[in-house]
Amino acid sequence: MAPPFFFPSNLHSLESDDDDDNRLIVTNPIDIATIRSSELEEFVKGVSFDLSDKELFCIEEQDVFDRVYSLVKGFSSLPPPLKFNIVECLRSNFSVLLPNVDSLSRASHSPDDDAEFARAADRVASHRNAFKIYTFFLVHIVLAEEANAGASNASRVPPSGRKKHQINAWSWETQRARILTLIANSLEINLSLLFGFSDLDESYLSFVVKNAFSLFENALLLKDPDIKDALCRIIGTCSTKYHYMTQSCASILHLLHKYDFAVTPMVDAVAGAEKKYADGTLAAILIREIGRTSPKEYMKDTVGAENIGRFLVELADRIPKLISTNVGVLVPHFGGESYKIRNALVGVLGKLVSKAFRDAEGEVSSKSVRLRTKQAMLEILLERCRDVSAYTRARVLQVWSELCEEHSVSIGMWNEVAAVAAGRLEDKSAMVRKSALNLLIMMLQHNPFGPQLKISSFEATLDKYKKKLNELQPEVQNVSSLDGVPFKEETFRVDGEVDHVNAEEVADEQPDTQQPDSVTDSYLSQVEHGGVTKESSLPNIGNLEQTRALCASLEAGLTFSRCISASMPILVQLMASSSATDVEYTILLLMRSRQFQVDGSEGCLRKMLPLVFSQDKSIYEAVENAFVTIYITKNSIETAKNLLDLSLNSNIGDLAALEFIIARLVSKGDISPGMISALWDIFCFNVSGTTAEQSRCALAVLCMAAKSSSRILSSHLQDIMDIGFGRWAKLDPLLARTACIALQRLSEEDMKKLVVNNGCRIFGILESLVTGSSLPENVWYAAADKAIGAVYVLHPAPEVMAVNLVKKSLCAAFNGIKGNGVQNDTDVANVPTTIHVGKLSRYLYVVSHVAMQQLVYIESCVKKIQKQKAKREKKDADCDSIGSTPPCAATNGINAELGVASSEDAMLDSLSERAEKEIISGGSAEKNLIGYCAPFLSKLCRNFSLMQKYPELQAAAMLALSRFMIIDADFCEANLQVLFTVVENSLCETVRSNCTIALGDLAVRFPNLVEPWTENMYARLRDPSVSVRKNAVLVLSHLILNDMMKVKGYINEMAMRLEDEDERISNLARLFFSELSKKGGNPIYNLLPDILGRLCNQNLKRDSFCNIMQFLIGSIKKDKQMEGLVEKLCNRFSGVTDTSQWESIAYCLSQLTFTERGMKKLVELFKVYEHALSDDSVMDHFRSIISKGKKFAKAELKSCVEEFDEKLNKFHMEKKEQEVTTRNAQAHKKKLKYNNLESFLVPSDANEVSTETEVEMDSEVIDPSAEESILYDSSKSQMDKSKESSSTSSIVSHLEAVSEEVQSPVYQKDMPRSRARKPRLKDQDGGASASIRRSTRSRRRG
Repeated sequence: MAPPFFFPSNLHSLESDDDDDNRLIVTNPIDIATIRSSELEEFVKGVSFDLSDKELFCIEEQDVFDRVYSLVKGFSSLPPPLKFNIVECLRSNFSVLLPNVDSLSRASHSPDDDAEFARAADRVASHRNAFKIYTFFLVHIVLAEEANAGASNASRVPPSGRKKHQINAWSWETQRARILTLIANSLEINLSLLFGFSDLDESYLSFVVKNAFSLFENALLLKDPDIKDALCRIIGTCSTKYHYMTQSCASILHLLHKYDFAVTPMVDAVAGAEKKYADGTLAAILIREIGRTSPKEYMKDTVGAENIGRFLVELADRIPKLISTNVGVLVPHFGGESYKIRNALVGVLGKLVSKAFRDAEGEVSSKSVRLRTKQAMLEILLERCRDVSAYTRARVLQVWSELCEEHSVSIGMWNEVAAVAAGRLEDKSAMVRKSALNLLIMMLQHNPFGPQLKISSFEATLDKYKKKLNELQPEVQNVSSLDGVPFKEETFRVDGEVDHVNAEEVADEQPDTQQPDSVTDSYLSQVEHGGVTKESSLPNIGNLEQTRALCASLEAGLTFSRCISASMPILVQLMASSSATDVEYTILLLMRSRQFQVDGSEGCLRKMLPLVFSQDKSIYEAVENAFVTIYITKNSIETAKNLLDLSLNSNIGDLAALEFIIARLVSKGDISPGMISALWDIFCFNVSGTTAEQSRCALAVLCMAAKSSSRILSSHLQDIMDIGFGRWAKLDPLLARTACIALQRLSEEDMKKLVVNNGCRIFGILESLVTGSSLPENVWYAAADKAIGAVYVLHPAPEVMAVNLVKKSLCAAFNGIKGNGVQNDTDVANVPTTIHVGKLSRYLYVVSHVAMQQLVYIESCVKKIQKQKAKREKKDADCDSIGSTPPCAATNGINAELGVASSEDAMLDSLSERAEKEIISGGSAEKNLIGYCAPFLSKLCRNFSLMQKYPELQAAAMLALSRFMIIDADFCEANLQVLFTVVENSLCETVRSNCTIALGDLAVRFPNLVEPWTENMYARLRDPSVSVRKNAVLVLSHLILNDMMKVKGYINEMAMRLEDEDERISNLARLFFSELSKKGGNPIYNLLPDILGRLCNQNLKRDSFCNIMQFLIGSIKKDKQMEGLVEKLCNRFSGVTDTSQWESIAYCLSQLTFTERGMKKLVELFKVYEHALSDDSVMDHFRSIISKGKKFAKAELKSCVEEFDEKLNKFHMEKKEQEVTTRNAQAHKKKLKYNNLESFLVPSDANEVSTETEVEMDSEVIDPSAEESILYDSSKSQMDKSKESSSTSSIVSHLEAVSEEVQSPVYQKDMPRSRARKPRLKDQDGGASASIRRSTRSRRRG
């Protein structure tokens, strides 16, 4: 019998001879590298023959063992065929050995005698030896081959073009999987029959597990499903079946912390072991170890924290019941600093809520415990929605979305979750807002209240059932009191959830609350189109419990509907967000809300339309998809009505967006010809019930579609003329305006056809629209605008017809002027004294609009000539490339040499300028028709008293003046001051708004003329009118962002609009600065110090100032610019003595994002701002800077920051002490001065008052005027004493007055007047000073 085999520490240890005869070792190793290839092949064949021919446990024979060892030791150097032979022999023998274990064990348990028992024991020992040896050699073959493969991969060079023979011709991947699967199978048999009923050999388990974990570190191996399954079975079996827990858990946690690819395989191993052996000890130990780990460790090891988190979430998904019993040890980690662990725990709770509490088996007490546990988990999830980390808040909302999708949220908590999600819509983090929007979408999709969430419907139904409940309640109470049976409320469960049994019964009878588990879009469309009917009468519910349950469900549904409806204003704000995900998910939520008929969702969706102009592709695609989903249906009539409703209730901006969308959809084919035909039917009144307004909207939509395809209008030209300008136009005056738009959208062929066939009629209609009085005042301007535009588009000589329009308008306004032309010698005296304001306003509008259209017409003619010239040049170039010579080639060549081509361009430009000049100014000797109006208009606008009296006339006159100024530079320069005077002083805000917009156009047209008035343009931002300020923000934003106006020192006016009282203006200002920050170099960086200095001089509220600067600083993202701002802001401390400015600068510093270089620069500039550190508010801002600096600082910088903190505190305390000392010194100085004055003002008695007064006059008189009065009183006092005719009382009273007169200036300066009267009180009491007496006597003697 061979000695037993013990697992060595490594393969080479088998060769060591430690004089221990009681173990199997290698006695005669062979160096494979020294054997020739032919001999090596014979050597391997001999080993293979012995392993195949002899018994399975022949491997323990010394000779076979030594030879196999030698081959395994040099396995890497063997040729592939020999590798295959040796591996196949070992693997096949080992696979045959495994089934024999059971038969050997049965034979050993029933021996006939002692000798047979001994032989059976020896046979079992031999099998055990062979089992160990086969395992040992096969595992080392795997390790050797993997090490060789890793080395070859590391040293692999790029393949060359020359073919090489493959080194490994055999499939090692297949053999590797077979070996590992065989070892996993060997562990699953009853090894206790070989090793005894106690635990297996420690060295054997350690060897297998250690090498299995080492293979787990290879990511490529785990990609093979067979290898991954084998390794998972090995680890799970050893840990669970053979209780190799401690070492396995430590290795598992090590792998999880180090390798992210090992997470999922480890979950498979742990969950597979629990499922196979019904033993969750391994999972429980791992969870306890994870729970015992300090939260600070996870904060340090972020990768490990993420891997551990994934492991916990996946494990909770696989074995939720086991995790639910051990989750208590993980809950304390919610208080840790690692947000990744908190995210994982949130995911774990979500998995447990959805999977661990589904079964309804068990006793009532266990059910109650499970419900309480589930409720506690849900409350934790609600609490985590307010986590400090945005990642955790977003993850919690994602978990709630998953729970809603899996129907794991009870009705009792539904509204709590909805309220939390609605609140998170205003979160500062975009990812949280995205998760909140997605959660609300899921809650709408899977809501348990029904397919319609109208508040009015819920309220009406709830009122009916409450009345029914009040009717049922007294009756039930009477019956229960008679029967003596107490009433039990079993409707609600422990967690506040409505009992599903009763709820289902009620839902079957109540169509308002019945809904499938997941509402589909097809079902919603049936509801929207009336496919689902409702019963008007209340169904018979039956008992009181069901009625109560239904009322509770209706109340919950009403609360949910109100919550979603109340969030609509927030959704409108989110559609203006700079984050594309906000906009996309908001649109999805609004779509879902409209499908469920949530109140306010339709109006919010209309505000989505302008987003189609967004530069972000994802946003305008989301708008387009939403538009198609909501408004474009398979029913053409329904689609047409949807488009009519949109055009009917939309403003100008929405109409522009709608036109853009419809044009795109027509070009893409999403709007079919059938829908176009339906719109024509509505326009032509072929659909019953069509109104004139609907007909006009149908034509407007067709005009929008014609922008993409003009052929749409060509088939109904006669209908446009008959209906658009016929009797229906009297019912809806705007129909004529829409018809004029349709005429302008015609193709060139259709225009020519229309002019040839109906030219006289159409031009007569257009002329009557402009010069007639059939249209009301509020519609005429819009119709005249489009009618004049149609004239310039359709008429072959539009200036001829424009002359007639101007003349007729002039005659209508000035009835006293007759004739076909305006005379040159027309004087103001010829103008009628009485003119109708409305007619004059119309005339000014017509003449100014004709002038503008003439300018556009001239430019279009120039472009047409240039286009023809370019086409001709291209044709000549094509002829040259072909090689043919066109007839005009020689002429063109000569012209090119002579420079005729360039002279043609110059001539064209000259003619264009002359034509534009003649519109207003005309030539030097004559004026044209419009030119005669210009001086009159200028004088009219300068008559401010008349303009203030007639605001409508002022609006028309200023509009006409602005148009004339845009056309002619000289006229603009002459009237620019008038325009700015009106925009500043006009009482009508409409006039000021129009003039503000006109200033923007003038700045584009004549920037050099408007540039000196830049400050006045910025002054419009302070206008008291909201509309004027809004237009000013829009105009300046357009000019600055398009580089048509330089950002000058008045930009602080725009910054102040960030805190405008009107939210629309505030949002526009924010948008301006956001776009400005995206321009090259971020101009805000250079403007910020100047804005800060100017804002400090404004009377701004502190909160407004902080909000403005915080927003502006937040738009600066580059670290280098932040560091530059540190230096710029610190330098502003020098030369500033105002403490409020110190605080403002310090606040701006505290809002910066400090880098290491920025912090060092702040420390270096200490001398610049040290004088401001005495202020407490400044010091508080510097403390916040230091606290932020300590968070990101490294070890070296952290020590520097701490030293800087100590230096700041020390300097602050010193400054405070100096201030206290200074105040005390000043107070002491005042006190001494007061005491000195008091001592000199005390007289000895009544007889010495006059003398004391003289002394005080010598030393204390300050004011010259007071000195004169004192001298006068003093002389009078001396005369009285020489005569000795006055009494003592009179002298005293007289001197008291003198004392008051002399000392009042002194005491007014240094102390209150009440203190100044104290000397007189002492005088009345008779107190006197000896020193004063002596000085008085000495003066008397003299």
